[in-house]
Amino acid sequence: MSTQTQATPVANDLYLAWQVLRSEQPRLRARDAAERLAVSEAELIASRLGVDAIRLRTDWAALLPALGELGYVMVLTRNQHCVHERKGHYREVTVSGNAQMGLVVSADIDLRLFLGGWASVFALEEQTGQGTQRSMQVFDRQGAAVHKVFLTEDSQLDAWASLVERFRDAEQAPVLDLQPLPLREQSQGDGLVDVNALRVGWSSLKDPHHFFALLKKHGTTRTQALRLAGREWAEPLAPSALPGLLQQAGAGAVPLMVFVGNRHCIQIHSGPVCNLRWFDDWFNVLDAEFNLHLKATAVSELWRVRKPSSDGVITSWEAFDADGELILQLFGVRKPGIPEREDWRALAESVPALER
Repeated sequence: MSTQTQATPVANDLYLAWQVLRSEQPRLRARDAAERLAVSEAELIASRLGVDAIRLRTDWAALLPALGELGYVMVLTRNQHCVHERKGHYREVTVSGNAQMGLVVSADIDLRLFLGGWASVFALEEQTGQGTQRSMQVFDRQGAAVHKVFLTEDSQLDAWASLVERFRDAEQAPVLDLQPLPLREQSQGDGLVDVNALRVGWSSLKDPHHFFALLKKHGTTRTQALRLAGREWAEPLAPSALPGLLQQAGAGAVPLMVFVGNRHCIQIHSGPVCNLRWFDDWFNVLDAEFNLHLKATAVSELWRVRKPSSDGVITSWEAFDADGELILQLFGVRKPGIPEREDWRALAESVPALER
């Protein structure tokens, strides 16, 4: 990979510092290296311009559908405590007219894209112990990774160079317009929430997708609403129960929908989970087309949540960290217009709730 623009001295210094760190810890991932070097991951990637990275144009309406040309790929979306990797084809892509929202709804790759927060994208060709690793990596305005697309051994390699050249940004400078993370909205005190109105609104839901609007209407955070909804709709569970549920789903061949996301992207796996393994604090699904890496010790709250819909009650398990950030959600596999699976509901309801 080549580029006409050389990195600035500051970027060169960062790149050299990263190479020193890599020589000391060759298996250190870019995200962790950026944290050690006190920069964002996007800044670390931008320091590689002119070496093994090319900056691309942020024309999401054209770039996202074009990713289908790459064939069979692996997509990765993560938050601080969970990594979701899914293999498949990047197809059935739609981008809203204002380019603020996007969807990928193929049978294998299923994404909800909040494009208003996407700020930069790079193509990388990195030499690894397993050969050349090619990827496209998207970052937000804080320089945090939003979404990544990796080529596999079954991808259309001949389409890669053409796609990169087509979307190559004319400006290859490593400067990023990074912005501070917006302040989190503070929830109002429980005493200021109209709990009865919240519960009435909850019981009147016709679609689980309307839940976010319910939270906004009543000015509550997600975990606050779960606490106030009443046990008919939400019950706390022991966080340690989460790996066990995944293990039971695997043993019983209960197909799941596994949602993992960050502020700007949600990635969904629909299907079985089979090859389950512990590695230190991480609980992992290591299947051929789906990998999940969950830092189990980061789960501070776990809830069984029930939402009414026009198809009946929809049950989920929702895991949160100590800051109340959503780590992942589990549902039974279903399509709109079809009631919840009985095997999933039985499994989800089998774990006793905590006393409050």
